[in-house]
Amino acid sequence: MSEFEGVIPALVTPFKENFDVDYEGIAKNLDYLEKYVDAVVPAGTTGEAATLSYEEHIEVVRYVAEVSKVPVIGGAGSNSTREAVYLAKEVEKAGADAAMLVTPYYNKPNPEGLYQHYKTVASEVSIPVIAYNVPSRTACNLTPEVAEKLSQIDNIVGIKEASGNLKQIAEIIRRTPEDFVLLSGDDFLTLPVLLLGGKGVISVAANIAPKLMKEMYTAFKEGNVEKARELHYKLMPLFSVLFIDTNPIPVKKAMNLMGLAAGKPRMPLVELDDAKTEKLKEVLTSLGLL
Repeated sequence: MSEFEGVIPALVTPFKENFDVDYEGIAKNLDYLEKYVDAVVPAGTTGEAATLSYEEHIEVVRYVAEVSKVPVIGGAGSNSTREAVYLAKEVEKAGADAAMLVTPYYNKPNPEGLYQHYKTVASEVSIPVIAYNVPSRTACNLTPEVAEKLSQIDNIVGIKEASGNLKQIAEIIRRTPEDFVLLSGDDFLTLPVLLLGGKGVISVAANIAPKLMKEMYTAFKEGNVEKARELHYKLMPLFSVLFIDTNPIPVKKAMNLMGLAAGKPRMPLVELDDAKTEKLKEVLTSLGLL
């Protein structure tokens, strides 16, 4: 088993009241998670990388790498290849076990540009690289054809696939080697992706329900698909409510309600409103999380 398989929470970045990073809060959250999860991802989308300065981004990865008991996949993407190289190198120096790079957003590279982007970054670091495809946020889709080419580069070891397109996911798995790790980027698709040959999930829900997520994953790995399916349906309301607003607004509110560290999201994101908070509370209560 690769060290980058299984249940992998995309960590929130907790903030203090003045919106400085709450490092003690990070440690508290890791204590809650590490009994169940297989790795963690700091400074990704759920970690509000878009509003972290480069200095904060690197320091968050460094801190998590220092205190984590499980492998660390540091967020390191940019829509500038030069900046992505810089971040990937800094994440490596910070002690991350791998770097995860979102596809370049806004400037919409063509397939060859996308391939050259990842090839260039991978050539500049010695740690494994995981691509991250989330076209709903980036306006850029990493196709199966590009994924196949990337899988032939030695230290590009996998992809977090958050396109929501099961046909595309299946095609990537079909085209790439067995040791190329495809991880679901959508909690709701974790079980379907496992059935297609995926190796796990980089998860929002695992921040608050790591035990249930790991139970579903373990049941599947042990061949108990019926139990995995039951847990999938049990978790479905949570998967839905965590996207009742823009991620990570709902998961931060859930963590605050549960006594974990999160704080408010940084603007332009704002706190979950009262009506949506009540729906969130109902789901958390039904799962015994409140």
